[in-house]
Amino acid sequence: MARQELEQTARELVAEGKGILAADETVPTLTKRFDASKIDSTEDSRRAYREMFFTTPDVSAFISGVILQDETIRQKNAAGIPLTEVLSKQGIIPGIKVDTGAKVLAGSPEEKMTEGLDGLRDRLKEYARDGRAIRQMAGGHSYHRQATQARCVSALMPMHWPGMPPCAKSKASCLSWSQRF
Repeated sequence: MARQELEQTARELVAEGKGILAADETVPTLTKRFDASKIDSTEDSRRAYREMFFTTPDVSAFISGVILQDETIRQKNAAGIPLTEVLSKQGIIPGIKVDTGAKVLAGSPEEKMTEGLDGLRDRLKEYARDGRAIRQMAGGHSYHRQATQARCVSALMPMHWPGMPPCAKSKASCLSWSQRF
């Protein structure tokens, strides 16, 4: 992406009064949500769920971009139109979460680490070729031991989302964690 195009995309994403919708739940995460509501988690039910958000009347007045998951970026709506095109036609910038999810941290089964560097170059080329303007790599970690936190976090720039450990514990916990950096 050329610098001018990148700057224009950035301006559009941070347009006043608009935000980015994170619709990048993995299949297992969305399945848990559906199970809680006794909804069968199928590719079609997950597509319909996301399509409901993307086709809400006047959604583009509030949403500048949507981060999608690999399954979703390849899906079409009920009429056969790619969901990315449904978004783009409304002036919403489609994007993709490029990591491959949280996996158990080797040697520490109660902890997790985000993966996805393997094959990232090829995935980025594919997404760029397909016109995905946003590319996000999550850095979610679930550390339960202080030693693991210190060892792993020293090499990372932390970014916290609500609902991601350690922020999920409390606002005070999130503040305390963030102030370490």
